[in-house]
Amino acid sequence: MFDILSLLQCLLPQINATTMRQLNQIIMAMLAMNGRITMLGISRWTGAGGSYPSMLRFFHTVIPWATLFWLFFRKHLFRANEV
Repeated sequence: MFDILSLLQCLLPQINATTMRQLNQIIMAMLAMNGRITMLGISRWTGAGGSYPSMLRFFHTVIPWATLFWLFFRKHLFRANEV
């Protein structure tokens, strides 16, 4: 499970360390959860540093998702010499 978090290190140039830490906590909580996934449920599964107000701040943060998807694709999936 922790291999997933190491894949996200390529995103650090585009988002700040706080947002990355919150994203890591949310990912780990969502992977551990079952049933409905809500902000309240995520905040309960994150433990220390993942309070409900922290979830609200994260989900109100403007994140350049298209840029992050492109960085992730270019780093881990794109093969220049393949069709």
